[in-house]
Amino acid sequence: MAISNGMISLTLSPPLPSSNKPPPNSISTSINTIRVAFQGSPGAYSEFAAKTAIPSCTTLPCRSFSDAISSLSLNLADHAILPVESTMEGTALRNYDFLLRHPLFITQEINLFVHYCLLAIPGVLPTHLKTVISHPMALAHCHRSLTRLGLNRQPVEDTAGAVEMLLDNRLLDTAAIASPRAAQLYGLNVLAHGLQDESWNVTRFLILSKHPNNNNNNNIVDPLTPAAAAAGAAAANHDEQIVIRKTSIVIAHRGGCMLVILKVLKAFSSRNLNMTKLEVINHDEEEEGKSPVMILDVRLDGKKGSLRAFPHVLYVDFEGSMEDFRVREAIDEISKFSVFVRILGTYSADPNVYDLHY
Repeated sequence: MAISNGMISLTLSPPLPSSNKPPPNSISTSINTIRVAFQGSPGAYSEFAAKTAIPSCTTLPCRSFSDAISSLSLNLADHAILPVESTMEGTALRNYDFLLRHPLFITQEINLFVHYCLLAIPGVLPTHLKTVISHPMALAHCHRSLTRLGLNRQPVEDTAGAVEMLLDNRLLDTAAIASPRAAQLYGLNVLAHGLQDESWNVTRFLILSKHPNNNNNNNIVDPLTPAAAAAGAAAANHDEQIVIRKTSIVIAHRGGCMLVILKVLKAFSSRNLNMTKLEVINHDEEEEGKSPVMILDVRLDGKKGSLRAFPHVLYVDFEGSMEDFRVREAIDEISKFSVFVRILGTYSADPNVYDLHY
């Protein structure tokens, strides 16, 4: 275990607090402060997403996503936060693999508008710049802007890490791409706002835990039920917010993808269950460079489980929870024609997109 530049490899450094307005379904805290592990340096987008989701948490910077996940099993953190998909990259982030390989549960989602800025040490002018450093994905998202600026691109581990490199080495001919909050945090000048090629650039983050959610909240209901209708009417009269629950599952099957998809759609639509995500993964053996999806199967012993390889997988998000008999019926129906179904978690659906540009 080692510490380097304030980040950890299985050893966590003291957190750097920040403040955000909480989302309506944020996890509440009691006596003990909730610890959330994230990949990157203080000021990374993942840290701001964690602080937005759980405003009173302490954040634990980690060198890698794997270290963030390991911090849970080592009891160094209560939650880990991972970016899983974006409007520009789709699910190319592939961080779902970390969730599938471990006995973890999704407890919350948060959607963050990613606003890229060009940051430099105070006194540095745009005409002084020759190079820009940032996470490879940030550089790709800002390709057109950087081409117009004529800057050489140098990838680093993360956006906030680029800011730290800028300061540690006093780079006066180099800028970093990071968030406006990182500029405030590190005392840098913002030379340009909104560098991203696409104006609508949103990343979805999932908050993970070793334990499933406790849904003992009167304002959280399953959709399309009499209870939901009654609760919604009562909330409207008292200006309260009713939060719909969402469940994520992964389905492993034997192939014949279109037929399986149609059967899954039927299982949900026939019960008036609203599906919000369907992703198809097919990694046939003859396809080079594609390996099967590894999923932890805990059905045998209920604890440690074993990793199994599945070439054909569906990711599904839908509105509802296992407390709803329609959901249980749908899962039972899907289990009859699939190899394996794993519940990844039930959590409050949050349709809001949170913005750090303020």
